[in-house]
Amino acid sequence: MNADGDPDAAVSRIAAAIGEPARARMLYCLIDGRARTSTELAIIAQVNPSTASVHLHRLKTDRLVAVLPQGKHRYYNLAGANVAAALEALRVLAGGARSAFVPNTPSQLRAARTCYDHIAGVLGVALHDRCKALGWLSGGRNADDDYELTPSGSKAFENLGIDVETTRALRRRFAFACVDWSERRPHLGGAVGAALLSIAMKRKWVIQELDSRALSITRFGRREMRIRFGLPDGSDSL
Repeated sequence: MNADGDPDAAVSRIAAAIGEPARARMLYCLIDGRARTSTELAIIAQVNPSTASVHLHRLKTDRLVAVLPQGKHRYYNLAGANVAAALEALRVLAGGARSAFVPNTPSQLRAARTCYDHIAGVLGVALHDRCKALGWLSGGRNADDDYELTPSGSKAFENLGIDVETTRALRRRFAFACVDWSERRPHLGGAVGAALLSIAMKRKWVIQELDSRALSITRFGRREMRIRFGLPDGSDSL
């Protein structure tokens, strides 16, 4: 049977692709949005280069990674934000027993980091919660429902310098709740989340650490996010 025509078979095939430990290590390495070579991914996956090539071929066939040829090199990254969201959700499911949640994520990553191309960590969750509290987002009653911007939300994001209609026209989900693996609560994913990260970096609200997913929040950024989103200033968690 053609798996592409059978949703159950397709899910099973993708789960099997992610489920092999070496491939899982590759995928979670790429969740920071940075492209890497097969040699780098072989080291991360703890396999030899020829085995890494077989794994990457499987991931590419199942549309979990994309390859970007550049000169003599071939760079791999996640095939899209939906893959990153699925990986984040799986990491939540892998959390174990329902004991009191105590994050063990390194503090710098927990405070603020990238999740593919949007803001995650304590900062990402706080921005999501404020957008909801301010009435800028509607919908999202169920876990798989998308968000829509309310009129006040559209105005607020336009005031930030985000072209809402151009963002809406992109060939990707507009806005949704992406489960945060360190906080176990949603941050804002999709084109709107990506646009917000782009603005935050352009305006130097946050600065991405070298060779890391971690984001450093600047003093100017704290002030701007306090004014524009009502985030608390000087919070220990940020």
